[in-house]
Amino acid sequence: MIITVTFSPSIDYVMDVENLRLGEINRSSKEVSMPGGKGINVSIVLSHLGRKSLATGFVGGYTGAFIKQAMREENIEADFVELKGDSRINVKIRGGKETAINGQGPKIEEEDIEALIKKLEGLTKDDVLVISGAIPSTLPNDVYERILERLEGKGIPTVIDSTKEVLLKTLRFHPLLVKPNDEELGEMFGAKIENEADLRKYSDRLREMGAENVIVSLGGKGAYLNAKGVDPLLLEAPKGHVVNTVGAGDSLVAGFLDEYLRSNNVVRAFKWGIATGSASAFSEGLAEKKDVETLFETIK
Repeated sequence: MIITVTFSPSIDYVMDVENLRLGEINRSSKEVSMPGGKGINVSIVLSHLGRKSLATGFVGGYTGAFIKQAMREENIEADFVELKGDSRINVKIRGGKETAINGQGPKIEEEDIEALIKKLEGLTKDDVLVISGAIPSTLPNDVYERILERLEGKGIPTVIDSTKEVLLKTLRFHPLLVKPNDEELGEMFGAKIENEADLRKYSDRLREMGAENVIVSLGGKGAYLNAKGVDPLLLEAPKGHVVNTVGAGDSLVAGFLDEYLRSNNVVRAFKWGIATGSASAFSEGLAEKKDVETLFETIK
């Protein structure tokens, strides 16, 4: 099974406000509440594609109860570590431009970290572990490494989707896949990614440092694959009207894993991942399988 780890799940409370006026009372024209967090997004998209996963991480309070209920409604198995405080709420106000205010989230104690690692120690080589997202201020900066150190030697395929030093320090554990975007890739090496040669140069470095496969997401421009056993491949994203880019990168990861576990074909998985990411970008919510299938046929 695929297991997704989200250190700080949230309720994303999205409000549409016409003609937002600062310092005054504004009234929304539409509101929606949804579970948020990179690993949460991966699990939801996997469910939409018909593949089971287990979502774990830290939740607490009435907001945590909402997140767990949302997982049940998406037919996702959940096994979170319960915290004393409330899971965070992220407020997103869409009024011309989008403004986001992200909550801090509850304090995570050392005993909570240990409880999460013990849950993960039951995984085997037949599972896939996805760890993604920023590290909350209440967690130590080496939490990714601590988890991977405890699982080392079990042959568990891992997917890492994080930034800068956090991602770089996981490469010695030889993850199955890492997925920075082009800006993050450049930041890792103090460079600016300007062309395909730069993509090749710096994704090569990630592979030399231990990553088996590297996907660099390029937003609306598509994505770049540098993978074991195949020539590097730059593909354009399908054409469409972008509605919401939140979760598009997570959807790419979910799509890649879904197809890779089915066919063991890294190029086909890459294309399916791009189609899945684009389907989310073209939708109000996260990708649905029928839309992914349609977009997949347009990728050459």
